[in-house]
Amino acid sequence: MASGANDPPIERRSHLRTAVLKDGSIITDDVNIGCSVRNQHAHGAELRVEPGVVVPERFVLHVPADGVEYRAVVRWRKNERLGVQIY
Repeated sequence: MASGANDPPIERRSHLRTAVLKDGSIITDDVNIGCSVRNQHAHGAELRVEPGVVVPERFVLHVPADGVEYRAVVRWRKNERLGVQIY
C-alpha cells in the first residue's frame, strides 16, 4: 500500500520523549542562560531559550526540579529550540 499525504509522520526517535515544562540553566565557564525543558528522556531533551540567544555546543544543563546537572551537547537547533544529548 502506498504512503498517502494523510499518513502520520514516521517517528525516527529511538527513545520515547516525555513532555515536561521545567526551568533550567545552561552553564559554561563564562555563560549562564535561562531555558525551559520541554521534553526529556534518559539520553536527551528539547530546550527552549529566548530568541537570539547564542548557546554553545557543549554545556552543563542544570535542572533544579530534578536536583541534577547533566553534561549536554547540542544535536540540533531550530530557532529558539535545541535538541541536546545528555549524559
